[in-house]
Amino acid sequence: MSFQILKQIGDAQKKKAVVDVRSGDTVKVTQKIKEGDKERFQVFEGVVIRTDRKNSHTARITVRKIASGVGVEKSFLIHSPLVEKIVVVKRAKVRRKNLSYLRERSGKSARLASKNFDRLAVNDVTVPEEPAEEAPAEEAPTEEKPVEEAPAKEEKPAKEEKSEAPKEEVPKEESK
Repeated sequence: MSFQILKQIGDAQKKKAVVDVRSGDTVKVTQKIKEGDKERFQVFEGVVIRTDRKNSHTARITVRKIASGVGVEKSFLIHSPLVEKIVVVKRAKVRRKNLSYLRERSGKSARLASKNFDRLAVNDVTVPEEPAEEAPAEEAPTEEKPVEEAPAKEEKPAKEEKSEAPKEEVPKEESK
């Protein structure tokens, strides 16, 4: 089989929208577990210590957590139908893609320096709508409106006027 056919099959298996997960992120992965006839969801929360093949249909993350004093690692295929959702809880500043050095560390030495991020924007996985292809209409001449640019000199006096506005005077209390 040719590479093009394999790529088409792989792309068909990809989810439309996934969360951008990086090494050092603390994530909650909700996984679908089948036990006999029953299905349930299980949440695994930990630090992403490795990301593999991000743009592939076989993209994988390895998540590590400490459970009862024992380190537990679990790998998740991001595009698997058994992975329900991934939520980024915290993001840390790291300089490596593979954080395997965390395996030998425990306690305070295993902490990562957190950094601020927009949690809602990162966890938003709405599917981007593809624009519908329209038949090319006759091109009508477009009129461009000239944009009037205000000189920078006029803006400065306006700011100065605001600062020179009379301030309310508060009567001073006389000390006895």
